Amino acid sequence: MKRLVLCVAAALCAALTVAAPAAAESNGGVRVMPLGDSITDGFNVPGGYRIGLWQRLAAGGHLTDFVGSGVNGPASLGDHDHEGHSGWRIDQLDANIVGWIQQANPRTILLHIGTNDIGQNYDVAGAPARLSGLIDKIRVNAPQVHLFVAQLVPTANAANEQKTQTFNAALPGIVAQKGPLTHLVDMHSALTTADLADGLHPSAGGYDKMAARWYASLQSVPGSLASLTAPPVSGTALLSNPQSRRCLDVSGSAQVLIWDCHGAANQQWIRTSSGELRSGGKCLDVNGNGTANGTRITTWTCNGGANQRFTFNADGTITGSGKCLDLNGNGTANGTIVHLWDCHHGPNQIWSAR
Repeated sequence: MKRLVLCVAAALCAALTVAAPAAAESNGGVRVMPLGDSITDGFNVPGGYRIGLWQRLAAGGHLTDFVGSGVNGPASLGDHDHEGHSGWRIDQLDANIVGWIQQANPRTILLHIGTNDIGQNYDVAGAPARLSGLIDKIRVNAPQVHLFVAQLVPTANAANEQKTQTFNAALPGIVAQKGPLTHLVDMHSALTTADLADGLHPSAGGYDKMAARWYASLQSVPGSLASLTAPPVSGTALLSNPQSRRCLDVSGSAQVLIWDCHGAANQQWIRTSSGELRSGGKCLDVNGNGTANGTRITTWTCNGGANQRFTFNADGTITGSGKCLDLNGNGTANGTIVHLWDCHHGPNQIWSAR
């Protein structure tokens, strides 16, 4: 299979045909989404910085699953999946990010975007605000994701380099407002124009310098390289079922079911130190204090009862009242109800926090 990338004027893309390996590779580790434009895709050097980053992660003993809808790179890149889109601007990522998060369920996101806003002269003054909005959307739809936001690499075009530096100068203040799970990466100082193959895209050596900077940033935040088995106490999280790619949701009747992940208040859960899961001021509850298979899961006024205490297990199951939270009939559709059932560790009993 061949994949064709087309070049347009002033955009971060060019004519290139590369072999596309099979998608969905993984060595079973933490899910990392490389997100951005053709520098993430790897123009000039298919795979780009992802090659050196993967190799450093593997050498460091980190199991990593790169995720995304794009696929490319050489055999030396152990996992070819990514979310890099040649020629794309911030607003184009923003229009698609919710669906990508739903599909890939990343633990960590590596974001490098804005070069095309500058190269296409697309409301450059508004680019920092657009980036801020994109970060907000990621934070709503993946409250527990570790998000690394990179300042842009240099460009050889003097006028665009000045715009790049202005854009980069706005990023520390933006990132500082987004909470402790959003991290700034100084990617600009990692490269010089001598590391660019065409004045815009890095050479192989430049991409490797990017890989080194990404790796150092990830190492500085240990949680970013560890899968999340349970939401942190007092932290807000969405709980999704990987098989259905839908989220634990409270309906208007207080019945708990699954629905497309949207990050609204009825999908936000706060885990307490006593094992409660709270949403909208009420607690996840085993209806009627029941223990039989098929007992409905609802929300109810928090009362400290045993039927409102839940345990997150290493295998991805959530147990309460001696049984597992289960999707009725192995369902995956919107509206499938959540109930208690004997634990069998099937895909309809697996949950992931993000």
